[in-house]
Amino acid sequence: MKIINFAKVAIAATCLACTAIAHAQGVPANAIEAINVAQQGGEVAVKIDLKEPLQSPPAGFSIANPAKIAFDFPATANALGKNSQTVNEGDLRSLNVVQVGERTRLVLNLVRNMNYTTRLDGKSLYVTLAPIVRNADSLAQRVTRFTEETAIGVRHSLQDVNFRRGKDGEARIVVELSDTGTGIDIRQQGSSLIVDFAKTTVPEHLRRKLDVTDFGTPVNAIETRSKGENAQMTISPKGLWEHNAYQSDNQFIIEVKKIVEDPNKLVQGTKIGYQGPRVSINYQNGDVRALLRLMAEELGLNAVISETVSGTTTLVLKDVPADQVVDIIFQQKALDMRKNGNVILIAPRDEIATKEKLEYESRQQIGDLEPLRTEAFQINYQKAEALQKLLTDSNQRMLSKRGSAVTDPRTNTLFIHDTSTRLEEVRAVISRVDVPVRQVLIEARIVEAADAFSRNLGVRLGFLDRERKQQSNVATIGADYQNTGQAAGVVQGTPTMPLAQLVNLPASPRSGIAGALSFILFNSGDGEFLNLELTALEADGRGKVISSPRVMTADQIEALIEQGVEIPYQQATSSGATSVSFRKANLSLKVKPQITPDGKITLSLDINKDTPNPTLQTGSGVAIDTKHVKTEVLVDNGGTVVIGGIFTQNSKNQTNKIPLLGDIPYLGWLFKNNEIIDDKTELLIFITPKIVSEKLGMR
Repeated sequence: MKIINFAKVAIAATCLACTAIAHAQGVPANAIEAINVAQQGGEVAVKIDLKEPLQSPPAGFSIANPAKIAFDFPATANALGKNSQTVNEGDLRSLNVVQVGERTRLVLNLVRNMNYTTRLDGKSLYVTLAPIVRNADSLAQRVTRFTEETAIGVRHSLQDVNFRRGKDGEARIVVELSDTGTGIDIRQQGSSLIVDFAKTTVPEHLRRKLDVTDFGTPVNAIETRSKGENAQMTISPKGLWEHNAYQSDNQFIIEVKKIVEDPNKLVQGTKIGYQGPRVSINYQNGDVRALLRLMAEELGLNAVISETVSGTTTLVLKDVPADQVVDIIFQQKALDMRKNGNVILIAPRDEIATKEKLEYESRQQIGDLEPLRTEAFQINYQKAEALQKLLTDSNQRMLSKRGSAVTDPRTNTLFIHDTSTRLEEVRAVISRVDVPVRQVLIEARIVEAADAFSRNLGVRLGFLDRERKQQSNVATIGADYQNTGQAAGVVQGTPTMPLAQLVNLPASPRSGIAGALSFILFNSGDGEFLNLELTALEADGRGKVISSPRVMTADQIEALIEQGVEIPYQQATSSGATSVSFRKANLSLKVKPQITPDGKITLSLDINKDTPNPTLQTGSGVAIDTKHVKTEVLVDNGGTVVIGGIFTQNSKNQTNKIPLLGDIPYLGWLFKNNEIIDDKTELLIFITPKIVSEKLGMR
């Protein structure tokens, strides 16, 4: 029903949005000019006057719940000047006329499902609405004409049959049709729902029976087969249920929803208010018992009416639900009912209250006098002490006043001493509670990726004047300026003269040793040394660290796994003395899973990744780098989700230079030091939970 209501709103919105488009494309060739409605006995006649005569009746379809009949007029405009019209003639409540582009849809809003026929007469289209003929002996055998066959003489086919579970636990059967002109009938036969597709073939691969019990919906099985020239689908629900059917283009959808039985309602269902079939009554001084029997037959219920119900009543009602008529009689005559399945007991309100009071008192007396017996229950998956606490809880005690429960921890056995009735109830509780707990394997992957780049360029420049006349002007190249002469074979031994450095801006890399290139210009006549050293280092590094902790735990049981070290540090006490304490620096995964009814997993996660940082020393000890995430997520079984990520980037471009000299083009590099740093780190945390079967273990 929610989907149908949404569709109606969407159509109305689309109409308003497409009005401008329709004008832009031109006026359609035909138009609906007037609609008249008249009631003829139990039938309702609808006359639609058009601007031009139709070549064939328009395509029509019906919706079972809520009851609607719709017709599509191609190349037709809405010339009524309004989109809705209130009728209230018979079972026809109102009309909706919606134009979308060059197409106009006429929707008949009904009180209940009705059959319809169409007839063309000149420029008019006549639609006759007739009540669905029902078998008075079997209300459940009625047939609902969902869609009339529009393509006469054409063979249709089923393209596909799919089953889905709705968000509220309802079953959704989606049938792909070859075209929109397929005639469809829906009826309830016994406890099954039968859908017939007129003149429709079923491919061989679709002729099968689908067992859908494991989906947890009201439907157990779906069987599709050929029956003569038609296709037939049998839907086998369980318990109390109701269905809703609608069609969207080539898709025919049936929803089967579970009904929670309300003993105070005559007609079970999820709708609010009265839901029984509409009846019109003119009852003058008639017998109350006869009227109640008539309403029970209309509702398809078996009624047991007490002999104390008597009297006459007068009712004049029109188009009132049958269950509302029963409530009106109950209010007039101070009656009440008790419902069990499709059987109702009708009696005066005081009589029912007195009877129930006597039954309760009798049960209590029987419970006080019933003999006690002892029964041993072997507990397999739970602890007997936990079940004992559950059964003897003071707020909601399950045992009688004379009952007791003791346990044997060694054999994990629970001994119950109580009445036979209470023992049966305890047995039912233990069968629901003492079940194996499903287990979940949680795997976390912590990925740390690093991309580091650094570049350092520096220079040292010195000058020395020393009288030395061994050689003329010589220029040499070596590893550094301190041993350049020795490496070149010009100066014997390592020079010991002090080097006067005019510029001292060497490269200072974060790690490693910078390469060096040095020059010495030596004048033997004047004893002068000119020393130049260039140092440079470029480093580019990439790294990835992956941690993958895994832990298995039971459903709704918290688990913890950790690995790491404990770092000692000194801590001052209140007396002034110091003591040694420890702090953990480890990788830990704390998780609490919960398996949802639809097979998904809710995870409460607490993940830590702490590592010592020896480069950062404090007075109390080594600092700790912390990475921590705490969250709660919903994940599919076996699916992977990213629960967190941290991206950091450190960019640095620093230059140290001598003022003015460092700004000289090209030559200025001899008077400055340059450092470039571009570091990137990224942390990603992945979580993959898996529900463990009995044959699956952790590898």
